[in-house]
Amino acid sequence: MAAISDPGAFQPLAPLPPGGGAGAGAGAGQGPGWAKLAAAVEAQVPPAEIATIYVFRPIKRDGKEWGTAVVTRKSDTADGRLRVYTAKYMLVVRGKERGQGKFEVVEVGLSPAAVLAQVMQAIVDRGGDTEPPVELAPTAWYEGR
Repeated sequence: MAAISDPGAFQPLAPLPPGGGAGAGAGAGQGPGWAKLAAAVEAQVPPAEIATIYVFRPIKRDGKEWGTAVVTRKSDTADGRLRVYTAKYMLVVRGKERGQGKFEVVEVGLSPAAVLAQVMQAIVDRGGDTEPPVELAPTAWYEGR
């Protein structure tokens, strides 16, 4: 993964305080940060080749929002493995720099779909988050394209 010049740009996901942050229910993966992240993903992965998008609950703190998604891409392998990407953003949501942000998409490996589902659950179990990532179809980000 490329080095990030601003070590505070991306922070690890942490449990939100009670009543804090945006939930991952209705509207998961939607909003200005997600829209810009979808454009960054599209620059590397054609939407027609995306199998699944897993979005984690974003964190809002100190006038910024951090979001993380795992994007799977269909591959040409005979065993049907998926190419796996992590996509994350930091978006300034308050202040004079509102709307500016950092967006990163990195291919991290190949995985069978069944193993990836287990990994998504293990992330929740180990991370202390109470909500699993929300699984989205590519149309959630790219409908009509």
